Amino acid sequence: MSAGSVSRVEIILEIKGKSELRCELKRHLAPNTIAKIVRTLPIEGNAHVQGNSMAYVETAIDTGVERGRKEFKKGDIAFLTSNSSICFFFNELISSKAMSPIGKILSNIEPLGELKTGDVFRITQAA
Repeated sequence: MSAGSVSRVEIILEIKGKSELRCELKRHLAPNTIAKIVRTLPIEGNAHVQGNSMAYVETAIDTGVERGRKEFKKGDIAFLTSNSSICFFFNELISSKAMSPIGKILSNIEPLGELKTGDVFRITQAA
């Protein structure tokens, strides 16, 4: 639970100029993917919304699917290998593509449902 935990990595998802969401990556879910994400931090890019269920940010991380699944719940975080995106779920979703589950959103997720064109995500490791 601390930012220095061996099994969990606390991160901050900032919607620049608007809000911050506390999140947690869980190494046991996808250890290789999470190691690559942590080495790449900070990650910054345009926020994209898919339907009324998911927001994501594209990255340059190249990795395969780990323990892939297609069903995600509100508050889940996953990695989509087909476009190297970190996905944040603000509603339940059954995806057509398998994704690697990587963690959970720990704070209020409502800001994800209010994203606008031009919003920018910045992901950093919590202090």
